[in-house]
Amino acid sequence: MPQLDSTFIRSQFPAFEEPSLKGWGFFENAGGSYACRQVISRLTNYYTRTKVQPYYGFPASMAAGAAMDEAYARMAAYLNVGGDEVHFGPSTTQNLYVLAQAFRELWDKGDEIIVTNQDHESNSGFWRRLEKTGIVVKEWGIDPETGWLNPADLDALFSSRTRLLAFPHCSNIIAHVNPVAEIAARAKAVGAWVVVDGVSFAPHGLPDVRALGADIYLFSLYKTWGPHLGLMTIKRDLLDTLPNQGHYFNAGVVRKKMTPAGPDHAQIAAAAGVAEYLDAVYARHFTEDTEPAERGRRIRELFHSYETGLLTPLMDWLRNREDVTVLGPDDPGLRAPTVSILPGRKPLDEVFAQLTDRKLMVGLGHFYGVRPLLGMGVPLDKGVLRLSFVHYTTAGEVAQLIEGLGAALD
Repeated sequence: MPQLDSTFIRSQFPAFEEPSLKGWGFFENAGGSYACRQVISRLTNYYTRTKVQPYYGFPASMAAGAAMDEAYARMAAYLNVGGDEVHFGPSTTQNLYVLAQAFRELWDKGDEIIVTNQDHESNSGFWRRLEKTGIVVKEWGIDPETGWLNPADLDALFSSRTRLLAFPHCSNIIAHVNPVAEIAARAKAVGAWVVVDGVSFAPHGLPDVRALGADIYLFSLYKTWGPHLGLMTIKRDLLDTLPNQGHYFNAGVVRKKMTPAGPDHAQIAAAAGVAEYLDAVYARHFTEDTEPAERGRRIRELFHSYETGLLTPLMDWLRNREDVTVLGPDDPGLRAPTVSILPGRKPLDEVFAQLTDRKLMVGLGHFYGVRPLLGMGVPLDKGVLRLSFVHYTTAGEVAQLIEGLGAALD
């Protein structure tokens, strides 16, 4: 496998050329990544040249519609799903709210769904609310010590009335990468639909959704180098089963059935820039021409190898600190580079302030992962300090983070 060309990667992100950001180490990527230049260019182009209602017969309108169509097609190809299985909404939270309303109309009193306490609240709370309608909600709980989900625990939760299983590809707090394909296969064996929240996984390489076996897969483009949108894939046979959530006269329109908010034309058009960026990454590191899904697999491995290399010294350093608790796996190969820590001697907000003084952008709070924190006995008044990065981060920035942590914690 080739080594990731960090200089090339960073050249694709205008933020690294911005004087006001010079010298700052960005470690709050789990809350939202920088946007690649391909996305910014497409967004600018749309607002400059095609800011009209799309899909009419005049040139600017036709160009606007074509730009949106390109996004659906190119993102579908990288995710290895059909072009009619990609849906853009305002956010993953909004998309999940709509989905929960749609499924509610399918089920009868006494039907069962399984949720976790490892999820961001988006993929938990809306499903749990269905209990008010007579749906039985079961919780697949994390290990309170490790924060992990054990797939074998599902056997005691499944029944003949299990209709759906919702869980994260990886938690935005614990960061352990769950074995999605194995879990999905268990759910399929009892006839349940599978909904996977990939928000904390996708920024580290787009998944092959077909290989995972998820019926619905969701992630946030604004955390995946793109515009502020939520993307969800829904298997076409399931989409055809779900009741329409849009205007009644749009019930037969695939793109409108599950997006009642309506499309954000410009940002959907800009989303094609994510695929264009991945094409550029592939061309820089590989020579063989291949299909987008295979390109995505190779890029995912490339990113994982690079990110693991950056994560290893950080995890080693944190493990050697007796005054720091790290949530999630110690093994960098088993987790996303999203590291939640609890200082033992100094207040969280004091450590956060000192890191800011050292030009380190990190996160502080519960990040809507209230349930996993409660499940591990972590107080919610301050939450955790979260350190997160993606493939455009450098070894020098990780060294800056470690040095800053040392000064802030001592």
